[in-house]
Amino acid sequence: MGITRRDFLKYSGGAAVATTVTGLTPKESQARERINRIKGAKVTTTICPYCAVGCGMIVHTLNGKVINIEGDPDHPINRGSLCSKGASVYQVAHNPTRVKKPMYRAPGASNWKEVEWDWALDEIAKRIKKSRDETFTEKNAKGQVVNRCNGIASVGSAALDNEECYLLQKWLRSLGLVYIEHQARI
Repeated sequence: MGITRRDFLKYSGGAAVATTVTGLTPKESQARERINRIKGAKVTTTICPYCAVGCGMIVHTLNGKVINIEGDPDHPINRGSLCSKGASVYQVAHNPTRVKKPMYRAPGASNWKEVEWDWALDEIAKRIKKSRDETFTEKNAKGQVVNRCNGIASVGSAALDNEECYLLQKWLRSLGLVYIEHQARI
C-alpha cells in the first residue's frame, strides 16, 4: 500500500493538531482511558487458571463484578505479559452461556438437569464413600498393612495454587488414594 506525500502531510498534520488540542500522545491517551476505567476498583492478584505455567494476573472488581483483567508486571514468571488464553480469561467471568449451577445427568438419561449445590455435594460425598468402602485394601497379599483405596484416582489442576494443592493432597492421602497425578506432570 503506497501513501502519497499529500496523504502523509494530511495525516501527520491531523495527528499534530490532535496532540496539541488534547496535550496527550496516543499512548498517553490510552493509558489515561485505562486508568479512568479502573478508577476506584478493588485490585486482586491471582494466577491464570489455564496451563501449568502459573502466570500472574491482576483482577479489578467494582461492586463485586470483574471489570478488567491484565498481566501482573511484578510477577516473576510472566512480568505482565499473557498468552492468548490468559488474555481472554475475562470472558470466563463475562460469558452469557457459562454454567453457574451444578448440572446432573442421571444414568441412561440423555439430558442434563440443573440441581441444587447441597444435593450435588451430598451426592458426591455418598459416591466417594461408597467407592472407597468397596475398594479399600487394608492388607496386601503378604499380610502387610497398606491402607489404600484402589478404586479412586485424582488428576489435579494447574489452576490450584500451592496451598490448595497441599490441602488436596492431604485429603486424598487421608482417603488412602495412591493414584494421584497432576496436570502439570502429564
